[in-house]
Amino acid sequence: MRIAVVGAGAVGGYFGARLAASGLDVSFIARGEHLKSMQKNGLRINSIQENLEIHSQFTSNPDQVGPVDLILFSVKSQDTEEAAKLLAPLMSRETTVLSLQNGVDNPEKIARLWGAHRTLAGVVYIAAQVSEPGVIKHSAGGRIVLGPLEAPNQQTARKVQFVLAAANVPCDVSSEIRTVLWKKLAWNSPFCALSCLLRMTVGEVLASNSLKDLIRNCIEEVQDAAQCSGIDLPSSIAQETVDFSHSLGDAKPSMLQDLEAGKPLEYEALNGIVVKVLHQAGKRAPINEIFYSALKYIDQDLRSKQSDSKGLG
Repeated sequence: MRIAVVGAGAVGGYFGARLAASGLDVSFIARGEHLKSMQKNGLRINSIQENLEIHSQFTSNPDQVGPVDLILFSVKSQDTEEAAKLLAPLMSRETTVLSLQNGVDNPEKIARLWGAHRTLAGVVYIAAQVSEPGVIKHSAGGRIVLGPLEAPNQQTARKVQFVLAAANVPCDVSSEIRTVLWKKLAWNSPFCALSCLLRMTVGEVLASNSLKDLIRNCIEEVQDAAQCSGIDLPSSIAQETVDFSHSLGDAKPSMLQDLEAGKPLEYEALNGIVVKVLHQAGKRAPINEIFYSALKYIDQDLRSKQSDSKGLG
């Protein structure tokens, strides 16, 4: 089986490395200093389970890879449509695209370009980050829940599950993957926003009772937005999310990692979507509106400073 990882950051790099270590033919598509380091020294995974060093094909050009059987698609949400358009050289009639992204609507964006019959949605539970170019630190988790956008694709989902399981990646198939996506959003919306705005780890956020109340209120808005989208999340979702988060300790959510690395923030996918869905239903999302506006300001200010810095150079 030939596999391409599109977006070989912390998530794509980690799972791609697991697949490569199992003996599969895996190519990694990345960019920037991370790509340069991998091309020179390979990809290193410093993991709580086992360290890996992968020497494979690392490139920024899908044309150099050619058609594959499976694509792990793990670019940031704001890059989904642009990156999905570049998949053509990787696609054959049998290629499956597995989205391993934050947010709830990325699989549909991919499916609009390449068809729902070849698109799988995935939800990742992992604490990992690019600690330096070419090196990924894996500190917790490593499980994937995946599922088809269309019921007839269960067999395809099972085939991908088998491939991942054979590479020692815990993986489950869900027939209700959209519900799983919204449950993950119930975590991402409050924790990514608060950690980014306050520069706090998950554990530091949970240490404040006032922030816990804010988390619950934010999750209630996600629950309302999910219901407006035809997804019923359990009434216990807020408490379950908080209880689960205590196990994450000092993990840094992905948005805080992006902020610290000077990368664009996923506020549209994690908070903007809640605001958008509820506004379309004639409702308000006051907590997510605040998070969205504050994160948008931080992101635009960062982009402006980076632009000014380049101009001065």
